[in-house]
Amino acid sequence: MSGTFEAPIISPSILAADFTKLGDDVRAVANADWIHVDIMDGHFVPNLSFGPDITKQVDGVTNQVLDVHLMIEEPENWVETYAKAGADCIIFHVEAVADENAALDLAQKIRDLGVRAGFSIKPGTPIEPWLDKLNHFDLALVMSVEPGFGGQKFMPEQLDKVRKLRAAIDEAGLDTLIEIDGGISAETIASAAEAGCDAFVAGSAIYKQEDKAAAVEELRRLATI
Repeated sequence: MSGTFEAPIISPSILAADFTKLGDDVRAVANADWIHVDIMDGHFVPNLSFGPDITKQVDGVTNQVLDVHLMIEEPENWVETYAKAGADCIIFHVEAVADENAALDLAQKIRDLGVRAGFSIKPGTPIEPWLDKLNHFDLALVMSVEPGFGGQKFMPEQLDKVRKLRAAIDEAGLDTLIEIDGGISAETIASAAEAGCDAFVAGSAIYKQEDKAAAVEELRRLATI
């Protein structure tokens, strides 16, 4: 994933799409910036979703950035597989690796594959230990719901993490992007943008609408500050 990106970045989550017509639902949001692919293993989170084969198929029907979120155990064993499947950005959970050093090693491994590296934190995980390590990452993903299921209610208190990330990134002069995932809708996206988010994952707010492309445009409008 090369080049620069201008906020707001809208990343529809295909977890909320109709799996029986997934290709059509990806094409229906051709005006979105990225496509968010949630990978769940039934262990790190209590749900199963897509794997590398679906990721590769999605990559085959769009030229959009594939924003691949690994909600899995032992992500270090899978990043090469997802890079080959077409991921442009690979995000792993800090809770799924042994320690901070392992996280930095994994970020470098992802970058060495020619893919942007991101980390994600669950709502209960503090952001402070990662604020001085942001130069190792291209993206930081704040979960504003507990990961594992779509359609959950937005947790506004998670915006405190976004504000801390924004301050640290700006102070250091980095171009690390801040993404938020969980409960993003027409009612919540503006507050997330004001807190400092660059990229917004939205599932039900897009895929439960009759006109999905129009929903993307409305979210982009509301997130433009």
